[in-house]
Amino acid sequence: MVADLHLHTNFSDGTYTPEELVMHARRVGLSAIALTDHDTVEGCARLAVAAEAAGVEFVPGAELTTEVDGVELHLLAYFIDTHNAHLLSETARYQGVRQDRIREIVDRLNKLGVPLAAESVFELANCQSPGRPHVARALIQKGFCQTLDEAFERYLKKNRPAWVPKARAPAVDAIQLVHEAGGLAVMAHPGLNRTDEIIEGLVAAGLDGIECFHTRHSTVTSERYLTIADQHGLAVTGGSDCHGMSKGKPLIGTVKVPYNLVEKLKDRLVRSRAAMVDRVK
Repeated sequence: MVADLHLHTNFSDGTYTPEELVMHARRVGLSAIALTDHDTVEGCARLAVAAEAAGVEFVPGAELTTEVDGVELHLLAYFIDTHNAHLLSETARYQGVRQDRIREIVDRLNKLGVPLAAESVFELANCQSPGRPHVARALIQKGFCQTLDEAFERYLKKNRPAWVPKARAPAVDAIQLVHEAGGLAVMAHPGLNRTDEIIEGLVAAGLDGIECFHTRHSTVTSERYLTIADQHGLAVTGGSDCHGMSKGKPLIGTVKVPYNLVEKLKDRLVRSRAAMVDRVK
């Protein structure tokens, strides 16, 4: 039994519907999957229904955009209560920030002579949590670019002319939010951040785990973070970070972690929730 604990749908910047994602999970032999759309839990209800019908275990989650000392950090939230009022209000605020960022990116494109309309991006995205990939797809759709790579290289990557920095919540606050929603907070793809020095502070703030296995982690990188996880008593997770067909081919199934990692997450969740109850008492 294997799992993929980092997956996206069209409720953020993936291309698969929740139902299509479950279909592909079955196709590649996954026993358990987690939905980790960016700054939203909107797709979880539909994915839960589809997963139950297909006999695939579902872990409700999200990928929250945060920062530590100005450095962007993505936190994977697992086993969260997707109806938690505070979680929903905060993700709604994150989504508003994302939408404002799209408008500013489009404004910069317009000033560069690219007559793209923000409404074209929002219509294409058709979700509350749009991102730069949606702008890139809109640029292709309208004929201003030929490929996603071209759109990012010409306009959307950091320090390119239409790039806009993203407002982010403090990671410490996001960890607390995840715990309030009954979940576990895990550092996403640390090998891409190259900021290992922040891990100790995050552990002190309540970080529960590290995503050691990721599509863009080498074997050496994974081993490094397995060692760090062991040193700090952190849970280990992994996933493909699949966004459907947005990158030309689906990544789902390219990273499969043993199901016993899901069981260990559940054990940690029980202890975490018990500790929360004790603190309330």
